[in-house]
Order: sequence, then C-alpha cells, then structure tokens
Amino acid sequence: MFDHTAPDSFPLARSDGRAPTILVVTDAWRPQLNGVVHTLEELARSMAEEGIDVVFLTPQGFTTVPLPSYPEIRLAITSRRRVLVEMEKIAPDYIHIATEGPLGMAARAACLEHRLPFTTAYHTRFPEFISARLPIPESVSYWWLRRFHNAGNGMMVATKSLAAEMAARGFVRIKRWSRGVDTKLFDPTKRRDLGLPRPIFLNVGRVAVEKNLPAFLGLDLPGSKVVVGDGPDLAALRQRYPDVHFLGRKTGEELASLYASAEVFVFPSRTDTFGNVMLEALASGVPVAAFPVTAPRDVLGEGGALSDNLKDAALAALDIPKEVARSRAMTYSWRACAREFLGNLTRVPRDAFAARRLSLR
Repeated sequence: MFDHTAPDSFPLARSDGRAPTILVVTDAWRPQLNGVVHTLEELARSMAEEGIDVVFLTPQGFTTVPLPSYPEIRLAITSRRRVLVEMEKIAPDYIHIATEGPLGMAARAACLEHRLPFTTAYHTRFPEFISARLPIPESVSYWWLRRFHNAGNGMMVATKSLAAEMAARGFVRIKRWSRGVDTKLFDPTKRRDLGLPRPIFLNVGRVAVEKNLPAFLGLDLPGSKVVVGDGPDLAALRQRYPDVHFLGRKTGEELASLYASAEVFVFPSRTDTFGNVMLEALASGVPVAAFPVTAPRDVLGEGGALSDNLKDAALAALDIPKEVARSRAMTYSWRACAREFLGNLTRVPRDAFAARRLSLR
C-alpha cells in the first residue's frame, strides 16, 4: 500500500531564496467539474500553503470552441508560438502538462523545440472514452498517447496498478502521483434523513457513457438509488430509470451531507484512472461497491467490496463498518499528494527563458 500520510516538509527551494514557480498547462479547467480540475485546484491550494506558486495556463484567455457532444467543455485555439510566449512571461522553474488537448499539445511542442524539460500526467482513459463514441480502435489512441507522454521527463499516474498497465503498453518514465481528500468537509457526522427508503445506494459523478451508470441503475437492490451529478446522459437516464432519484449537481456542504447520508457508494466505472469520489465516500464513512478493476483495487482496501457481480458487491458493502471506510480515507491527504507531485518534477534551467527573450520578440 502507498504511504499517503502527510510528509514533514516540502523539498523545493531556489538558490536565490525566491519562491519557486510551477507552470501547469491544462485543457481541463473551470467551469468544468471533474476529477482533473478538482485535483489541480487542491494541488495549488496545498502548494500555496507552503509558499510555492502554481500558475495555470488554461483555455481562459484563448479563443475556444466547444467539444462535440460536450458543449460545456471548451477547447483552446492556440499555437506552439503563442504558448511559448506565455511561458516566457511566466518563466517557470518547473513545467507540467496535465492534459493532452490543444493546449497540452502546443506546450509539448514548444518544450521539445526549445529543449525545456517537462512532465505530464495521465488522468483520463481517452482510448476507451473515444472508442465508446467513435469507430476508432483503442490501439490507435494508445499509440498517439505513447508519443505524447514518452517525449517528456516523466508521466504521472495515480495508482500502482495503472503504472504497471501503462508500462506494459509501452509507456516509459512512469511516476506515481496519488490523490487526497478533505476529511473535514467529508465527514460521517453530516448524515441526515433524506426522506427515502433505506438502505440508500449512492453514486456521485459525471452522468456520461464512460461512467457505466446503467450497470448500477439497473440493479435490483433494496431501498433507494440516488445519483448526484450532471452530464450529457442525464435526461435519457432519468427517462429510462424512473425509480432512481437524480438530484443534479451538488457541491460543498450539501454534497458532503448527501455522501454521509448514504449506506453504500456504488462506483460502476471500469475506466476511471482513480476516482476521487471513492475517497470522498470513504471519508464520509460510506463503504464503496465496485468492479475489481484498476482504480477500486488500489484505492479501497478494506473500505470497499469488489465483485464482477456489482449487486453482490453492493450488498456486501452494507456489512462494512463506517469506521473502516473512514479509516481508509484518513491514509490519504492533499498535502501528501502535493509532496509526491513535487518529487516528480524536473527543474527548468534558470537561464532557459532569459536566453530566449530576444528570439520570442
């Protein structure tokens, strides 16, 4: 098991005494509500507490176009040169490319052209995501992803199992970067009466095809099934499963109370690389039922029940004590997540941007 407990100190420092700057390039950003955005926001918060500046280069400030079938996701129209100019303005000590979209591709090209070291992260199983929507073989997408990530100084992945899987697919310089959870916000004491028959089986997340929600919604379970979240499949699933309580998007204290008010969290996804929502459920004292696939196998420990029969897993999870679930979540922290991230970075030479100012003008 990972040691997810918070470290004693952050090992980053500049020789001139100034706070270091980390540039994170990401195509995923507000107003999107997903695991990538949440992880990056928590990373920046933990870094700020330690005096480390994280600057984000996001689609905001660029001309954007909507992603087909996901209009709330907007992609930047940009170029290698435009991104390089932005990098020169920031002059970061470290460069991390979080996503493989237009901004990520432009940043990668700029770094390679000017021999700037950078790291990447693998947050989303795009091959499976794409093949669920288009007739594109997963092998083609993985070939492209290998080219993207293997060019950097390291690709960060969230779990040990995912690291092994990606190594077997030909990815190199793989580094582990786990996740954290806010155990003050997500707490069992926030439980309340939802006015629904119990036990309550809960799912929180994006209502989209890759989340495999019908595998949960179609189960014959006692009590009530509740789904919290929004997404392109919401209207269709509401019509298909009239017995399910769809509550829409919730955040903050309201979301924390919904977590704590459930008996079991059901996680039907087979393709998530981590699943932050599982940690939020565990922190709320709610055991998790899932398929025995990459993310749940690494994350849950004794706080969850795994089975190829999701109904069996959901019923078995009813017998897991809330204290066991909560205890598992307490082994994760955002501070430890930030510490692990820092250890994976590669420093940009101090004169790298100063030497290029004239060429950029």
